[in-house]
Amino acid sequence: MNEEFLINVTPQETRVALLQQGAVQELHVERAGGRGIVGNIYLGKVVRVLPGMQSAFIEVGLERTAFLHVADIWGEKSGSPRPIERLLAEGETLMVQVLKDPISTKGARLTTQISLAGRLLVYLPQEKHIGISQKIGDENGREALRERIQQLVPSDENGGFIVRTMAENATDEALAADIAYLRRLWQEIRHRANGANGVTPPTMLHHDLTLAQRVLRDLVGPETTRIIIDSRENFQKLRAFAQEFMPQIAPLLSHYTGERPLFDLYAVEDELQRALARRVDLKSGGYLIIEQTEAMTTIDVNTGAFVGTRAPGSQANFSDTIFKTNLEAAQTIARQLRLRNLGGIIIVDFIDMDSAEHQSAVLAELNKALVRDHTRITVNGFTQLGLVELTRKRTRESLAHILCEPCPTCGGRGIIKTAQTVAYEILRELLREARQFEARELRVLAAPAVTDLFHDEESQALAMLSDFIGRPISMQAEPSYSQEQFDIVLM
Repeated sequence: MNEEFLINVTPQETRVALLQQGAVQELHVERAGGRGIVGNIYLGKVVRVLPGMQSAFIEVGLERTAFLHVADIWGEKSGSPRPIERLLAEGETLMVQVLKDPISTKGARLTTQISLAGRLLVYLPQEKHIGISQKIGDENGREALRERIQQLVPSDENGGFIVRTMAENATDEALAADIAYLRRLWQEIRHRANGANGVTPPTMLHHDLTLAQRVLRDLVGPETTRIIIDSRENFQKLRAFAQEFMPQIAPLLSHYTGERPLFDLYAVEDELQRALARRVDLKSGGYLIIEQTEAMTTIDVNTGAFVGTRAPGSQANFSDTIFKTNLEAAQTIARQLRLRNLGGIIIVDFIDMDSAEHQSAVLAELNKALVRDHTRITVNGFTQLGLVELTRKRTRESLAHILCEPCPTCGGRGIIKTAQTVAYEILRELLREARQFEARELRVLAAPAVTDLFHDEESQALAMLSDFIGRPISMQAEPSYSQEQFDIVLM
């Protein structure tokens, strides 16, 4: 399947769209003031050890202290890890790497097992081990790759390597260049960590590549036909980067010079807006409702306007309609997970199917569509309640969390109180204020929809309260107020 990458660069942000067969499959956004920190390496200081959680908080110079679990301490992953209080002490200096960006109210998650990613290999300086990507399925090919790497690794090397999928057809020269680059990078990081230039914790020892550079390193593959960049300066930087580290993809880079914005030309802006909506329409007439919460993401599948093709009212028609809608939904869900960068626990509520054969076919379609995803996904199948559980590795914020913030009117609830509900709250508050304070008059400042209600349907209730407290009550409409907002002024 042919792929194209569109890279839109401005001084404020970089946006990347991955197109397959002309359709947008992934969107990545990185802002100058909020670059992701996954892969960054820091010299940190232990500020607190929590034996009850078998974790520690590490100060690495970020807004919030970062989190290190005992299972992420190198040498403690297998078997029964030792208690964290025996491994770390407050005030201790530690070299750590970011596993997950800070998400919502959670700080970054750390590991002490350092890994440095290259184009073809991942370097593990603390482990003398050569691993092969699981996506390389041919066992003979895996062994051949392992032997090639063993021959190319210098005899004085104490670290190990993981062979990435893109190394399957790489030449020995390309593999050797990747090995040399990664070893040189690790030596520079160690040199800084050992006190060069007076470095003291907390400080950053290594910053991962920019978004555009990571795309060239991690996402560009054999199916990529073009990489289009709309900034001349960044085109030149990326071309120089590619020529040094991955010369085979340098010819794929091209500079877009058209007057029309690149993302407009390929309708990416429209796709981006749709990727922020709750509802996703299916071609058949069905639709998905996607709800992202703190704990998980839920996806509900509905038939909508799709009514099938056979005689109305027959059981066969109803079952077939549901099956076709679920099959289409499975493909769309896989795309939406990538497009929105949804991670963590994901629950899919397909339309109920009585046939076990239909369930298996829908699950197979979902797994088939998820194969193209670059992020690790585990599908657990249908539960007893007919829901599909899956997890998608979450390392960075979702598209919605990068581009949006909770609504100031509803506070992220997605709903607001009706004008009538607010009106009754005002009546109760007026009674409290009148009993507590002496005033000649009480004036209510509220949204126009609420004051209009008091002038019409609730005028009698307001008059009865005014008679009860023995003081006049006046209304003042404030167009700038949200529907739930009001103030009572004592005159």
